[in-house]
Amino acid sequence: MFTGIVEELGTITAVEPAGDGLRLTVRAPLAVSDAAHGDSIAVSGVCLTVIDQGPDWFTADVMRQTVDMTAVGRLAPGAVVNIERATAAGGRLGGHIVQGHVDGTGRVLEVRPGEKWQVVRVSIPAELAPLVVDKGSITLDGVSLTVSAVSEATAAEHWLEVSLIPETLAATTLGRREPGDVVNLETDVLARHVQRMLAFATTEGGSR
Repeated sequence: MFTGIVEELGTITAVEPAGDGLRLTVRAPLAVSDAAHGDSIAVSGVCLTVIDQGPDWFTADVMRQTVDMTAVGRLAPGAVVNIERATAAGGRLGGHIVQGHVDGTGRVLEVRPGEKWQVVRVSIPAELAPLVVDKGSITLDGVSLTVSAVSEATAAEHWLEVSLIPETLAATTLGRREPGDVVNLETDVLARHVQRMLAFATTEGGSR
């Protein structure tokens, strides 16, 4: 479990084929300072398991489904990624409940600079749009954010906007994003549960 509060910026140092998936090596000194084999570390919002490590790096396997559903397959040596260790029990929940289970990807549509912040508009897959609400929580590349605007339910193309403060721009990769970039999306787990329960309620109600 994570909170979407990025702890450090890591660097991809190697990407190797591993069966039908990938094996990533990431330089992340803080994350490995207390890591052990089998620990979970979020890499730009994707929960990965440590299988090997050194003084300032760790290696993780990425299965095919993760490659297909996230932007991990686009990573190359030298890429900068957001890093967060799993939340310790009893720690502060600074963002919101983040599982590291990416729902899909979106594409940056627009970056609008403000006086001290940036507004970023990101496309949303149609199946995820009902799970995103104005002033609700969203995770972009592992960063816990508040949705500042959303497209209308009847829109032909769905999108969300987030407003990024200077700290977020400096401490995460989001300050480097440009139109056309692909980002990992994780919707609020509570919204996903409500959607699932409503689907069952509709099915059961219709069968009576």
